Amino acid sequence: MKIICIGRNYVDHIHELNNQTPDEPVIFSKPDTALLQGGEPFYYPDFSQDIHHEVEIVVKISKMGKNIEEKFAHKYYDQIGVGIDFTARDIQSKLKAKGLPWELSKAFNGSAPVSNFVPKSEFANVQNINFKLEVNQQLTQQGNTSLMLFSIDQIIAFTSRYFTLKTGDLIFTGTPKGVGAVKIGDRLTAYIEDQKLLEFDVK
Repeated sequence: MKIICIGRNYVDHIHELNNQTPDEPVIFSKPDTALLQGGEPFYYPDFSQDIHHEVEIVVKISKMGKNIEEKFAHKYYDQIGVGIDFTARDIQSKLKAKGLPWELSKAFNGSAPVSNFVPKSEFANVQNINFKLEVNQQLTQQGNTSLMLFSIDQIIAFTSRYFTLKTGDLIFTGTPKGVGAVKIGDRLTAYIEDQKLLEFDVK
């Protein structure tokens, strides 16, 4: 199982970090050791002083595919969840300044909490899904998949040109504006529409 992540897929988030708007999906990955499930706590790592939350819609691949045409991409996933792409922003800034890869800031242990998944069939249109994150019961991020630069189907088609997608692979589809730092003692709660799907503590 692999975790593929899309960066810079919401314009407002691009602007809040003063990044350039990409002309194709920005791809990075996380290892399976990044995965947190079942409400497991996130343990704040000792190598960073600036861990940020980034709430994202996550799709689960349901069958193997490569070089998938966009018009067929919807056949390759059948479940949707919500997850957090934890980012060590201080480390990421140093790496970006040197033109180096982001993995140390994105792929560390526990950096990908993911909810249970719900059937795609529950949504009339996957490109019109509301999702949000609360930190200590305060709304911090909210978005709608209609605001993606690259749709879920476009992401699947693009990534499958480079990586064979396998059953159980996860794709994080990008975060809206409102990212911010977390601290020990915080409780994070993530929703799709009004359904609470993910809740865990920072320790």
